[in-house]
Amino acid sequence: MPELPEVETVRRGLAPVMEGRVIEAAQVRRPDLRWPFPPDMAGRLEGQRITALRRRSKYLLIALSGGETLLVHLGMTGRMLIAPPAAGAGNDAVSRGAAPGRFVHAHPAPAKHDHVVLDLEGGTRITFNDARRFGAMDLIASDRLEAHWLLAKIGPEPLGNTFDGPYLARALAGRAAPIKSALLDQRVVAGLGNIYVCEVLHRAGISPLRKAGRIAAARIEGLVPLIRQVLGEAIEAGGSSLRDYRQADGDLGYFQHRFAVYDRAGAPCPREGCAGTIRRIVQSGRSSFYCPQCQR
Repeated sequence: MPELPEVETVRRGLAPVMEGRVIEAAQVRRPDLRWPFPPDMAGRLEGQRITALRRRSKYLLIALSGGETLLVHLGMTGRMLIAPPAAGAGNDAVSRGAAPGRFVHAHPAPAKHDHVVLDLEGGTRITFNDARRFGAMDLIASDRLEAHWLLAKIGPEPLGNTFDGPYLARALAGRAAPIKSALLDQRVVAGLGNIYVCEVLHRAGISPLRKAGRIAAARIEGLVPLIRQVLGEAIEAGGSSLRDYRQADGDLGYFQHRFAVYDRAGAPCPREGCAGTIRRIVQSGRSSFYCPQCQR
């Protein structure tokens, strides 16, 4: 499932072509994905100007001029794909079968797993493609966004100003859960997923098995700059492509080539001077990768 760097990469790819543009036509090609789409979703999207694209945790938030926000979750295999204006797009390339007032530029017919299609002014098409249909979309009143059930209990953004060492030390004080599980708790910090927590803990030299509340406050506070460092490097690399993830332009991410421990079971630990071997264990149904020699 895409984690914070992948969703942020998608947001950065979409923003230049979506922000400020009107949705001229919307196609909602099935009644649901992981959950049912909101009522009359296509009608509520058409004619709206996209005023901003933001990210909250692993969710894309597309603000609309009419006072609603389109929430998008990519799920396991969801992709937001950009198709530039078709050759010769313009008034002469508008589909002649479109209803009056609807402008559908000359793009190929949607493919099997293209579930939501947005045609923007100027001819750009944005397509939500999701083969396994674990993604989700919802329309929410923008002034009630933070109260939405998917967002209401999410913790601070790890790249934001409210996430700092003292906050994390307070949030984890006394917790009996393993540090790996505690950092994956979205109520503690938003958007961290399995890949990047494994990488952060390796850089910190902390075993994923250690109880969060038994780690010294100074070491917990030291995780904050490492979290920001790992996430920043991953965003710069376009995220990690392990199975289905693609950037908005269809390119792969490249951070997987820089993994120190994730998905490297049996490989030598890359830490200088460490002779350990990367081990895989299962914690709460998820794979954890770490070096038992240098992570204590």
